Amino acid sequence: MRAESAKLTGQHGANRVADSKAVEVGGRAGFAARGVIYALVGVLAVRIAFSDGGGQQADRGGALAEIAHKPFGSVLLWLLGAALAGMALWRLSEAVIGQPGEDGDKAGKRLAAAGRAVFYGFVSYSVLAYAVGEKTSGSGSSDKRTDDVTAKALGWPGGQWILSVAGIGVACAGVWIAVRALMRKFHKHLEMARMSERERRVVDFLGMFGGASRGVLFATAGGFAVAAAVQHEPGKSKGMDDTLRSFAHTPAGPWLLVVIAVGLVAFGLFSWANARWRTV
Repeated sequence: MRAESAKLTGQHGANRVADSKAVEVGGRAGFAARGVIYALVGVLAVRIAFSDGGGQQADRGGALAEIAHKPFGSVLLWLLGAALAGMALWRLSEAVIGQPGEDGDKAGKRLAAAGRAVFYGFVSYSVLAYAVGEKTSGSGSSDKRTDDVTAKALGWPGGQWILSVAGIGVACAGVWIAVRALMRKFHKHLEMARMSERERRVVDFLGMFGGASRGVLFATAGGFAVAAAVQHEPGKSKGMDDTLRSFAHTPAGPWLLVVIAVGLVAFGLFSWANARWRTV
């Protein structure tokens, strides 16, 4: 009885943490911050499609550099980092007590939430480190980091197999993201009843187009990782910037890159819709 009482007390405490206004605000701020990053990456990719990009990077580092050069850029970076920390806290609360919904307390969903909490915690740290002057922490080239990690992985025993499995996993995740977006699976996470008919149509378009574009980007990056493993060439693996640039080298020319880039902007706007209507 005492153990059961302690368990109930612990669950009650966890629920209070999950239901607290601070966690809700943190989650919504995190979606807004994610939207800023994706929207900026998309804008940078459009610039690159019609020019050499002026040395800019269409990835998180490029987005942070773009913010840093704006008026009050340092303040904006601090706000962005704090918002992403809020997202990490909200995801952590989901890992501890489960997500909203009937199957929200399943082990798989809790584990996924824990993984997202770690990811957003890392992103928050990199943004805040950049804000205090560690420029290589947040704005380093995603392509160089990818090359370094790939080269290191290929040097391990069985490294080709490990990299192949990782690449296939990323590619499959990209396909999964795109398919779920096109099937509008995001509806179950949003308070659709609070939206007007026009708002629902706009959110549907942004969620489907933005999610599908994001999924294509992930799937393509995973394919490059598999190619790097099979050919044992670290340079074949590409970060977000090089993956986006690769779309411009297809028969469709820069227009395919433009479509994906606009899709990333759409995903950024969809993230802002989540900040308003997501069930948190």
